[in-house]
Parts: sequence; structure tokens; C-alpha cells
Amino acid sequence: MKNTRPISKSRRWTARTMSGIAILFMLMDSIMKFIQPPTVVETTVALGFAEDQIYVLGILGLLSTLLYALPRTSVLGAVLLTAYWGGAMATHLRLDNPLFTHLLFPVYLAILAWGGIWLINEPLRELFPFHFQKVKKD
Repeated sequence: MKNTRPISKSRRWTARTMSGIAILFMLMDSIMKFIQPPTVVETTVALGFAEDQIYVLGILGLLSTLLYALPRTSVLGAVLLTAYWGGAMATHLRLDNPLFTHLLFPVYLAILAWGGIWLINEPLRELFPFHFQKVKKD
């Protein structure tokens, strides 16, 4: 078994904050799909979905978010959320929506979600290492 270094308080809180933002956004998004206020229905229909599909989108988003929020299933949840956000990106691309505010917003959420896991999950850091080394000049 490998020796794992303890995670610093600042790293743990940064991870919690990053993950928390993604979780809170997705919980709000999913809950609004269940409540279905007129603006959510209008916006979702404008994106090309039928009214009866809004509830299904809410279920998919909520289940993925709950899996992400639980430490034992957080990686599975992140994979499912990434797929969900990929669909959102495809929808915005199809509608030619603005790049930084609409099309890339799911990417921002994915960075927060995966970054939160990466900061505290040693095997994930080994799988995706980031080594910042100075480049030697000749």
C-alpha cells in the first residue's frame, strides 16, 4: 500500500468549495425542472426539448448530482455529470448560442467538479498528474 500524504486544510476546503458550487448549481437546476416555473418551461422548450422531457432531465441531473455528492460514488457521478453537460454543450452549439456564456458554461462546471475530486483523490491525481517544471534555457 502506498504512503499517502495527508491533505492540507486549504486543499480540502478548496475542493469542497469547488464541488459545492457544482452541486448547488445542479441541485437548483434539477429542482427547477421538477417545479417547472414558466421561465424554465419556456427556456427548455426553446432549447428544443418537449415539455414532457423536462422532468426526465431533472431526474437525470439529480441522480448524477447525488452520486457526485457521495464520496464513494463521486467519480461515477462526475462521469455522469460530464455526459449530461456534454449534452448541454451540444444543445447550445446546435442553437449557435454565445460561446463564453452558454456553450462553455458546462465546461466551467466540469472543471469545478473534476477539480474538486482531483484535489483530494490521490489515485485520480496519479492518473492525471500535473507537473509544472521550469523549462531550462540553453
